[in-house]
Amino acid sequence: MSGGLVALLDDVAALARIAAASVDDIAAGAAKAGAKAAGVVIDDAAVTPQYVSGADPSRELPMIKKIFWGSLRNKLLIILPALLLISAFTPWAIPFILMAGGTYLCYEGAEKVWHKLRGDHPHDNDAPAVDRGPEAEAKVTKGAITTDFILSCEIMVISMNEVAAESLLARALILVVVALAITVLVYGAVALIVKMDDIGIHLAAKESAGSQRFGELLVKGMPAVLTAITIVGTVAMLWVGGHIMLQGAYDLGWHAPYDLVHTLESPVAGIPVAGSFLAWLVNTLCSAVLGIIWGLIVMAIVVPLLKVLPFGNKMSGHGEDEVPSAAAGHAPAKPDAGSSS
Repeated sequence: MSGGLVALLDDVAALARIAAASVDDIAAGAAKAGAKAAGVVIDDAAVTPQYVSGADPSRELPMIKKIFWGSLRNKLLIILPALLLISAFTPWAIPFILMAGGTYLCYEGAEKVWHKLRGDHPHDNDAPAVDRGPEAEAKVTKGAITTDFILSCEIMVISMNEVAAESLLARALILVVVALAITVLVYGAVALIVKMDDIGIHLAAKESAGSQRFGELLVKGMPAVLTAITIVGTVAMLWVGGHIMLQGAYDLGWHAPYDLVHTLESPVAGIPVAGSFLAWLVNTLCSAVLGIIWGLIVMAIVVPLLKVLPFGNKMSGHGEDEVPSAAAGHAPAKPDAGSSS
């Protein structure tokens, strides 16, 4: 009897070791997949704060919560099943899906750079949300979830491509972990960013001179922080999109562009200590340059089409340019930190 119990315990221990190893494999796969998608994650985190910019402070977190759940539904209920089916039955399609997403990222990044250089502000004269009706918040939230869907597709496809050699079950579990971790990371960061000025106002009202100074610094510094995040997000779009196009062209048999990039990397790759970083930097810069060139080419084709297609006016702005004016109608501006002290 005791021998049977010992054998049973041995079997349980063996199963536990197998399960632990599987968990380790899934965690490692998720980390690898998530790291490859980091550029798109940065852009996702950079885009979302725009959707609640200027909103009533009491509505900021509820709006982010709605976008969070919409993003999670996008990833787990739509994108994940579709990718698993594609990877199981038509895996040859994944490079083309990646390149389609890369083209979109290049186009979006190039369009932002183009409008910034021209000083365009196409929706400056839009009426605030309060003048456009009570459905404005729902429209803004829907626009954020739509934009998130496109970025989520790219994140999940990049992640899938990194774990394509795993079994179907392992791929599914890894992608679930990636979807949960990235969504929590992105929208946790977004919630912190959009509430940072409220934290600053709260600190500025304290009696401590140190708290007041730090609070005022937070409030005054947030516009610069948001601008920096937006710039990083745009660069990440161009870098990730350009790299996807480089890798996709290589995988499809056109090796010349990537061979040129590797040739440019070679002189710095052998430098002690910093060689690997410098080679990565050269690759990243080349990818970003390719991204903006390809994005401008796509713009030259797409923008004239959008002007003549019946749905072109709705698509041309991608919903982002109207966001600040849409959100601004929710409430009066937040009080100045200096007056609180």
